[in-house]
Amino acid sequence: MGALEIPMSHEIGTREMNTISAKPGEVEQKWYVVDATDQVLGRLATRIATVLRGKHKPMFTPHVDVGDFVIVINADKVKLTGTKLDDKKYYWHSGYPGGLKSRTARQMLADKPEEVFRRAVWGMLPKNRLGRRLIGKLKVYPGPDHPHKAQQPVPLSD
Repeated sequence: MGALEIPMSHEIGTREMNTISAKPGEVEQKWYVVDATDQVLGRLATRIATVLRGKHKPMFTPHVDVGDFVIVINADKVKLTGTKLDDKKYYWHSGYPGGLKSRTARQMLADKPEEVFRRAVWGMLPKNRLGRRLIGKLKVYPGPDHPHKAQQPVPLSD
C-alpha cells in the first residue's frame, strides 16, 4: 500500500482574504443633517458619534478619519429623560483657586445648547488627535437654520 496523501490546508478550498485598510486620501466624506427636536440626547449622541467615527461604513479603520460630517439643528429642543434636566450638572474650572463652576442641564440648554451636544458626543469619541479632529466635524446650531447648504447635507436615517 502506498502512502496516504493528505492535502495541505491551502489546497482544501479556503479563500484568501485581504483586510482593507483605508487611506486618509481615498475616503469619501458625506454631510448629514439631524433634527434634534424631541429626540433623546444620549441616544442621538450615540448615533452621531458612530457616524463621526465612520463605524457605519464597511471600510472603517480605527486609526483613520473615515467618518462623515454631521449638522445638528434645533439643538435647544432636545429631550433629557427622567430628572436629568435638574439633576445633571456640567462642571468646569477657571484655573484659579476656588474656581470650580457648575450648571444644571436646564441652564446649559437655555444658554448654550450647542455645548450640551458637544459634550455628549465628545464623551463617546477617542481622547486623542483623532478624536479632536472628529469633534471638529460636528456642527451644532440651536435653531433650524445652518450655513452649510452648499454641502448639500442629506437627512441622517435611523
